[in-house]
Amino acid sequence: MANFAKPDGPRFSVDVYQNEYLPEGGSQVDAIVTVTATGGGTLGGAAVAPGRPSAAVAVMVDCSGSMDYPPAKMRGAREATAAAIDTLRDGTRFAVIGGTHVAQEVYPGGGRLAVADATTREQAKQALRRLSAGGGTAIGTWLRLADRLLSAADVTLRHGILLTDGRNEHESPADLRATLDACAGRFTCDARGVGTDWDVKEVTGIASALLGTADIVADPAGLAADFTRMMETAMGKEVADVALRVWTPLGATLRFVKQVAPAVEDLTHRRTEAGPRAGDYPTGSWGDESRDYHLSVTVPPAGLGQEMLAARVSLVVPQPDGTVQNLGAQGLVRAVWTDDMAASTAMSPQVAHYTGQAELAQAIQQGIDLRKAGDFDGATAKLGRALQLANASGNADTAKLLAKVVDVVDAATGTVRLKTRVAEADEMTLETRSTKTVRVKK
Repeated sequence: MANFAKPDGPRFSVDVYQNEYLPEGGSQVDAIVTVTATGGGTLGGAAVAPGRPSAAVAVMVDCSGSMDYPPAKMRGAREATAAAIDTLRDGTRFAVIGGTHVAQEVYPGGGRLAVADATTREQAKQALRRLSAGGGTAIGTWLRLADRLLSAADVTLRHGILLTDGRNEHESPADLRATLDACAGRFTCDARGVGTDWDVKEVTGIASALLGTADIVADPAGLAADFTRMMETAMGKEVADVALRVWTPLGATLRFVKQVAPAVEDLTHRRTEAGPRAGDYPTGSWGDESRDYHLSVTVPPAGLGQEMLAARVSLVVPQPDGTVQNLGAQGLVRAVWTDDMAASTAMSPQVAHYTGQAELAQAIQQGIDLRKAGDFDGATAKLGRALQLANASGNADTAKLLAKVVDVVDAATGTVRLKTRVAEADEMTLETRSTKTVRVKK
């Protein structure tokens, strides 16, 4: 394990969990890399040093016509945004955007950001009262306006919060994808769907592309508490744009890099080259927290008794001048060839746990898709397997969500029956939260 303390910020550490022993001819090496940041994110509600705002936040509120059906949605959105504004640290730059088929600056306007203090918070909350529902939905326009506003701020951390209640019907999927590609790496964004008329894959796709969280708030009355939690988390971030740098030796191939806790997120395709045999994988912003990553590497087989470094993992932060700051924390993934069958066939508990969690997320997604397509036998099999995995790994929250979609006959064997009637909110909650995992008990 290696540690690094960023001046006036969190201390990073890297731990590697694996079974490094391979049988003769073996070539696949798997490891769980735990990255932990401690000692940062402790400013709470304290003011940012004068002239040095640490963060900029854009809150994007759906104002399309459907937000008036029922009226509680728009009322809940106003209250939630006001609660988020109250949670802003003094000195934080912020803006509120109203989203329909176009994006409008609700506060402060004029293509600029406000600086959070008692006066601007009250002005922003007054502006929220003028929000009304009407028009369509083109989420890409909201994100592009947020990007323009946030990029103009001389800050380290840029974050968005996006709320929608409907589908992105006034913009093509290709246009939204192009916007997400353009915004990726420029700011992070949490996305929320309120009610049950929005598209789960659309909302989770936005959060995934922008390294944020996604969730459902089925009852608008829950929005204020959820927005407060999101903003508190955003205010606790202290280091932006941290990348996992993975080096592999000549002849080795990195099969995949996945975040596996607190949620499953495949980072493999997000690699940017970082020199000979090294690549960077974005992880977003960090405060006081710990995350787990699954690395899988194929190495050239070697003789019994030989060992090699299969991968070296470090943490870096890109700098404005094109260089990177190495955070110093480093972990090593090893491969050792042995004829000890007990050693080479043992599976690391951490690798086993998260392999199961990744399968759990996939089984839920497949099961829901099959159910929607009318393949009830296939859906039953997949959701039954998901329940079995959830119970075996101690993922009680997911097991409870599954029990709202299936009748449990035998949880241990995954024997279930599909419920004939399922509340739409229950199915959407299960789908939205399917990638959330539980930490392995070390």
